[in-house]
Amino acid sequence: MPTTDRDDVLALACRLIEIDSVSPADKGCQDLLRSRLEASGFHCHAMPFADVDNLWATHGDQGPLLVFAGHTDVVPPGPEADWQTPPFNPEIKDGMLYGRGAADMKGSLAAMVIAAERFVTNYPDHSGRLGFLITSDEEADAIHGTRAVMNALSEQDIVIDWCLVGEPSSQDQLGDVIRVGRRGSLNATLTVKGIQGHVAYPDDAVNPIHRLAPALAALVAESWDQGNAHFPATSLQVSNIHAGTGATNVVPGHCEVRFNFRYSTESTAEALKQRTSEILDRFDLDYQIDWALSGEPFLTMRETLINAVTRALDEATGVTPTLSTSGGTSDGRFIAPYGTEVVELGPVNATIHKVNECVRVADLPRLASVYEAIMKELLAAQ
Repeated sequence: MPTTDRDDVLALACRLIEIDSVSPADKGCQDLLRSRLEASGFHCHAMPFADVDNLWATHGDQGPLLVFAGHTDVVPPGPEADWQTPPFNPEIKDGMLYGRGAADMKGSLAAMVIAAERFVTNYPDHSGRLGFLITSDEEADAIHGTRAVMNALSEQDIVIDWCLVGEPSSQDQLGDVIRVGRRGSLNATLTVKGIQGHVAYPDDAVNPIHRLAPALAALVAESWDQGNAHFPATSLQVSNIHAGTGATNVVPGHCEVRFNFRYSTESTAEALKQRTSEILDRFDLDYQIDWALSGEPFLTMRETLINAVTRALDEATGVTPTLSTSGGTSDGRFIAPYGTEVVELGPVNATIHKVNECVRVADLPRLASVYEAIMKELLAAQ
């Protein structure tokens, strides 16, 4: 690969990393990307909702629509003293590019844009349409970002046929894993009420922790489903438990527990809610439970996009990917329900959200080559 191609992707990734766009702030990342896309003939539209910046860009007038989706926001870096280099000062050491967002997912954004520039230069009259959906609200509440943009596009009767999300999907080497679906995510906040009192007089108090314990054990022990060929079994994980006044001699008046279901297509959110209530009702509890659905499970079964990505990886890297639905949620959960084929492909995810986040420098131009090959597979004139 020519050195100029390598340097173009690396330079753009570094410029993006230098911007401290902690979610939901964009701080000019999308302006930078927009200027490059417009220079390549893309029609760009800012689509802000509330305090979130979103960018929608398209190239081509008709035919099937291939969209590259990504986010400019990053998670907080944590204590800078724990980093070997400042998190928003990109630096190359031993073949690795360090900086917050290097892997998740400013490196992918840089590769996408450079690949698109090359593709539309080589195929100015390509078939179909090429698009970008970029948000600054993936790492935060994910309410006013991709979710809101997809609603707006639907109201305009804009249909995305294929979507490539640049999340860091790879495990050991670039392209060894691609995500073809994700589990659903359902959050619960369970509050159990008791009667506060002195620990020396337990008959005059009701300890909500004691009341909760067997019910919580029953929830954790429950087999919710067995999964299927594409998804592991549904899992319940407790993430937070809080009770007490801070004193050692006070029985608390209430206990709050937060837990999450990562669920397969064998279960539904409503069924999980109902079964949870049925289990809790078996115990002597005064409780309230509040639910928040982060996203339904999705699975891309149709083969057009998966086959194009697989062929592109073979052409550009020689790697045959494993198809996976593991990992956390992504904005793909807001795109797939509209009938879109969704695949996630990005760099190695070993350091995402960690101190000293990094990506292999050599992987960035390779990723751009893969993205360009996908565009050729789906949109190059035959």
